[in-house]
Amino acid sequence: MYLFYTPILASLPATTIVGSLSCLDEEESGHCVRVLRYTRGDEILLTDGQGTTYHARITNPHPKHCEFEVLSYERQQKTHRLYLHIAIAPTKNVERLEWMMEKCTEIGVDEITPILCRFSERKQLRTDRLQKIILSAAKQSLTPYLPKLNELTPIEDVLRGAKAKHKFIAHCYEQDKRKLKDEEARIAAMGEEEQDNTQLILIGPEGDFSTQEIEQALALGFVPVGLGQSRLRTETAGVVACHTAVLMNA
Repeated sequence: MYLFYTPILASLPATTIVGSLSCLDEEESGHCVRVLRYTRGDEILLTDGQGTTYHARITNPHPKHCEFEVLSYERQQKTHRLYLHIAIAPTKNVERLEWMMEKCTEIGVDEITPILCRFSERKQLRTDRLQKIILSAAKQSLTPYLPKLNELTPIEDVLRGAKAKHKFIAHCYEQDKRKLKDEEARIAAMGEEEQDNTQLILIGPEGDFSTQEIEQALALGFVPVGLGQSRLRTETAGVVACHTAVLMNA
């Protein structure tokens, strides 16, 4: 079954959702009616991107504003016990960044912030295109939680504004570092005691973070971590970090 994105449903009071009428936006309507050939009376699966799925029946299969009636809804529980925020420097080849965001969405990332670092090779980014890739990945993997995508942000702002309880910076310098998987195992072992499992993991550009950026992060409480023995590409490091955190906190 296909999953359609309808953020407008999140604004409806829970007591009025069942039986209410609404419609898909133009892009989703076109995909539903023109591409998939859904018609009047067909049932569809929807999500508001905030963890709720809805079963609905099409009442007017218009290709620009497909109308539907909500039959039932269900609040879906997250598959992992953390809020995962990955801040990553965009790759020079933007297709590699797009691949990383697609895979992290499928795995279960909650928030992504592209960051501008000293050695960044890409200093501009079309977040509107990235948002479409994230949405497509969420729908394809039937994920009812749509990750939040932030605008390209200087790393200094991300460091100073970090509110996560657990803050990590992954880099390749020969310094004392912990293993991310060991840190995630330690956090997961806290179990019910870990009431605030919010995490921020920083991934640097292809030239890595500068020593000044690392020093600033450490001064602000970030823990330096490694992701394994191999030197990973930026986008690979993002996927590995995401998978490690989600898997260990499942």
